[in-house]
Amino acid sequence: MATVFTTKGDMDVSLLEKKEGFVDNDNEYTTWVEYWHEGELVHRSAHVTLKQMPVFAGAEAASF
Repeated sequence: MATVFTTKGDMDVSLLEKKEGFVDNDNEYTTWVEYWHEGELVHRSAHVTLKQMPVFAGAEAASF
């Protein structure tokens, strides 16, 4: 069986409720996966892809 590392240690995925989401806008594309156990968030993984250089990076930053 698959396990997920959580705030309560390794747990079997069959005991958890999985929720997924995303944000897609001009600046970023972000996805995340959450695992919940009895109404408590016990794990979250996120991946962020920037679509453009952040304003605070300035012109001297290397281009992608």
